[in-house]
Amino acid sequence: MEIKVAKYAGFCFGVKRAVDATFSLTEQNTGAKIYTVGSLIHNPIVTQSLAEKGVGILREECLDEDLKTAAPRSIFVVRTHGVSPSVLEKLRAFTEKNPGSSVHDMTCPFVAKIYRIMENHTSDETFTILIGSSVHPEIVGIAGYIRGDFRIFSDFSELEKAFKENFAQQIGSKQIILASQTTHNLEDYQNCKKFLKKLYTNALFFDTICNVTETRQREIETLSRECDAMLIIGGRESSNTKKLYDISRENCVETYFIETARDIPLHIKKMTGKVGIAAGASTPGNIIEEVQNTMSEQENFAQLLEESFKTLNTGDTVRGTVIAVTNTEVHVDIGSKVTGVLTLDNVTDDPQAKLEDLFKVGDEVEAVAVRVSDLDGIATLSKKKVDAHNNWAKIVAAKENNEVLEGKITEAVKGGVIAYALSQKIFIPASQTNVPKNGDLQSIVGTKQKFKIIEIKEDRKRAIGSIRIIIREERKALLENFWANIEVGKHYTGKVKSITSYGAFVDLGGVDGMVHTTELSWLRISSPKDVVSIGDTLEVFVKDFDRERNRISLGYKTEATNPWKLFTDKYAIGDVAPVTIVSMMPFGAFAQIIPGVDGLIHITQIANRRIAAPAEVLTLGQVVDAKIVDIDNENHKVSLSIRALIEAAAAEEAAAE
Repeated sequence: MEIKVAKYAGFCFGVKRAVDATFSLTEQNTGAKIYTVGSLIHNPIVTQSLAEKGVGILREECLDEDLKTAAPRSIFVVRTHGVSPSVLEKLRAFTEKNPGSSVHDMTCPFVAKIYRIMENHTSDETFTILIGSSVHPEIVGIAGYIRGDFRIFSDFSELEKAFKENFAQQIGSKQIILASQTTHNLEDYQNCKKFLKKLYTNALFFDTICNVTETRQREIETLSRECDAMLIIGGRESSNTKKLYDISRENCVETYFIETARDIPLHIKKMTGKVGIAAGASTPGNIIEEVQNTMSEQENFAQLLEESFKTLNTGDTVRGTVIAVTNTEVHVDIGSKVTGVLTLDNVTDDPQAKLEDLFKVGDEVEAVAVRVSDLDGIATLSKKKVDAHNNWAKIVAAKENNEVLEGKITEAVKGGVIAYALSQKIFIPASQTNVPKNGDLQSIVGTKQKFKIIEIKEDRKRAIGSIRIIIREERKALLENFWANIEVGKHYTGKVKSITSYGAFVDLGGVDGMVHTTELSWLRISSPKDVVSIGDTLEVFVKDFDRERNRISLGYKTEATNPWKLFTDKYAIGDVAPVTIVSMMPFGAFAQIIPGVDGLIHITQIANRRIAAPAEVLTLGQVVDAKIVDIDNENHKVSLSIRALIEAAAAEEAAAE
């Protein structure tokens, strides 16, 4: 017996992400009860394993009742097939009322993409045709996002029959939208698409079968033609596994749908010829391995020995274990008479990467043989070719899920820079970097940067990223946090960003506030530059703010620096102070007691004799002693007297005589 295992068997990216995340939640000991909304994936073994770890299942059709009995602190995991918007709303409403609860949306990225298509393209003027099972949770969820009329057809034959029965009259003049379940049979969907193209010239067709499904279906189409028997592994409720079974059955009568190794028909174990093994996207790898091992046990020792010494051919995909790592090569045990060798250029295009950082002994590696030398006992392997497909799918998923990637900028090129993420080259245009216009792009070469994928060119396998979008989002989050916490009287430390004739703008951390000239100083100033300079650090406080207009009024001068307070803290009526003559009027002279506080010396209080004008006795800038004879706190006025001191001195002199 020759056993051939499908290359693309078992968990797809979306299913693995959901399963790993859910099992990870069970290990976190948060104290919250974990529920999945419906079965996380269509595999009874995974469902049973989660149940054994205490994970419950909420029934979508009885959600209101189930939520009434849900634990006060609950974690809701949305299944890979997704749910309708109304279900999400109920879950989020629960979390708002119950602190410590949360929703983890594990909807498959390809399903989430269909949600966005329905939201963006359907309306009262459209008629949506969905191809898939009307009772499948994925289709139920998608239907919840459709605006306007729609109808679900199980396959092309049902669609064709409906049009023969005047279904077109129901559609009328509305624009047709066509999409399908992500796991639908590719050939059947293409037939639907061709059929509708002939009837409607303005129809919108969305090819929503995920690329993982396409790849598996095409592989099964080929593999089932080559084999004498096929074992398709997966849960009975798994739509994508059922599609694989149907495709295989058309080409290979001896096709069997099994859930575990226990279901393998006895006669298959004993047969000779080729037996193919394939699995749906929701089938765990250990079950596939169990089936493969069970079938392999039927082979005799001679066959196994011969198999181990089979010649490896160029182009074969191999799996192996790293047995040694140097700075130039990685040696891999690939279970053959030759040793697999990986060099840096067959691992990544990043010239700055190091093999010692990428591999360690014991790592599992999947690669393609690009050159085999039985004489030297070496098979040159390429990991890039295997990774290219898998990593490109991850890049596409990152775009669909709006995920943040991190990569190293390796070089500046015409019009931008090149970053590496998931072993893929990402082009970041100069306008999407954090380098100012006409700035030196070399300044970020060698640095690690966070970015998002903003455009995918599928035909060229090219991705375009943006660092600026991350900066904008971080700034937006900063702004939201700032405005959520601002209040009158709150103090901030900021730097003077710019100065105008009417005030200074202070950066409070991504948000600017203005200190008006009158708020910069208690003293009269001609310009804000008399007090502050660009780059100065100021302690300011919020006087007022307008969220809608993005305006913040700041204060800088405080009561502690108020000249009047400084004056009244130091002087009282009857005190003598040295004062400076600052101006003279016909009725007297004004003198500065401290900066910001002037007192009036009335003409009758300048001398102990009658004078016609203050200038007869005083000059501008002259410093004299004066007695504080009155303080008007309400109007901030001070009355001074030189005469009182002259008369007091004269009285003392007369008393001494």
